[in-house]
Amino acid sequence: KPTTFAELVRISGLSHGTDVWVNNAQDLVRQNIAELKDVISTRDDIMNYLILKGLPAKDAFKIMEKVRKGKGLTEEDKALMKENDVPQWYIESCMKIKYMFPKAHAVAYVMMSFRLAYFKVHYPLAFYATYFTTKASDFDSDLIIKGKKVVKDKIKELENHFNELSQRDKDLLTVLEVAYEMYCRGFGFLPVDIYRSDANQFIIMGNNLLPPLVSLQGVGENAAHNICKAREKSKFISVEDLRQRAKVSKTVIETLKKHGCLDGLPDDDQLSLF
Repeated sequence: KPTTFAELVRISGLSHGTDVWVNNAQDLVRQNIAELKDVISTRDDIMNYLILKGLPAKDAFKIMEKVRKGKGLTEEDKALMKENDVPQWYIESCMKIKYMFPKAHAVAYVMMSFRLAYFKVHYPLAFYATYFTTKASDFDSDLIIKGKKVVKDKIKELENHFNELSQRDKDLLTVLEVAYEMYCRGFGFLPVDIYRSDANQFIIMGNNLLPPLVSLQGVGENAAHNICKAREKSKFISVEDLRQRAKVSKTVIETLKKHGCLDGLPDDDQLSLF
């Protein structure tokens, strides 16, 4: 349960190293030999700690370099550390490490994560709109606008066959999990609209997100941009008018019809007098 930014940095270092947490610091913490603030989490920790213990800076640096590369310690290194009252558990921990993160790298990771977390908590719709825009090709509007229960059922279905999933379905699963989370926070999605939806970007509308045209599986990026360009001149008077002006295929038209985007739009331009 981290309470400070520094602890988040330590956790990042521990999780990105090899044999730094597992079979090492984890056991020290569980056995109450050392606390999270004391264990080795990044390569810089070693040099700084050894200098504080009284080792010459040059020796502290050399030991850090050996340990972070997984080369362990020489007998001379161990003797020097013992002379300066470095505890035995610390020496043994150094011997187990195979690879370590530099602290600056861990800080960069945590700063980015912290920013994302801040926006996710305080500006949720801006966060979700940005996130889903980057995943627009994996987003399935036809499925997701059906609501929380449908999304949850689809997640369960995919998870039950996870080992057999294609990469496309795995990407969809990730998007569905975030969409379900968004529903749980009281937000929703609007149906794709041929006049209001952007080609690529999700738009915030009240407490909902309006998905882009490309979020319909079957509407490619070119088709989406063509529709947006065609609608600038005037509204479409028929499905045939849309098809000709936007130069889209029958597949795109069928996808739009299935989603309800073309409801109320006649198939052709012919006017019936009777």
